[in-house]
Amino acid sequence: MDRKMTVTVSYLQMLRRPESLDLTPPREGLTVVRASSPTVPYYRFLYNTVGEPWLWVDRRKLSDQELAPIIQDPAVEIYVLSVDGSPAGFAELDLRKLPDVEIAYFGIMPGFIGRGLGPYLLRWAIERAWSRTPAPARLWLHTCTLDHPKASDTYRRAGFEIYDSRIEIQDDPRPL
Repeated sequence: MDRKMTVTVSYLQMLRRPESLDLTPPREGLTVVRASSPTVPYYRFLYNTVGEPWLWVDRRKLSDQELAPIIQDPAVEIYVLSVDGSPAGFAELDLRKLPDVEIAYFGIMPGFIGRGLGPYLLRWAIERAWSRTPAPARLWLHTCTLDHPKASDTYRRAGFEIYDSRIEIQDDPRPL
């Protein structure tokens, strides 16, 4: 028996660079580094660890041969947030459809949630996206009711506005 879930997907966008972004780290020992052309196992570690509590499955469905060209595309930028050298989250900017830039994936690993790292990494990713030359026409992302309960509010506080919302019926990825 196939189990289904009802999920509300919200699409948010930002049409201009924010006037000011507080990029002050919430604590010492934070670094954000680009993982240029990451290996598939490393990317799966990031994606699966961040996404497991929120039932992220889209990239899990891809074979290694399907995933590698996406994450190793020069127009896909993956940035890893580390706390004292340990990976704590990541942001993935997809520049393959310029002049739009998508924050394709974004999140904090479960052991680091609640420390102010999500808003910090989001502001960092926003600044990185808007610092491009030429600047994007828009920065966008999507979230859903399966994401962290504060995700949508965090995106809106950072300057994103909802431009569309849809209700989808999806297969429940949890084991029966």
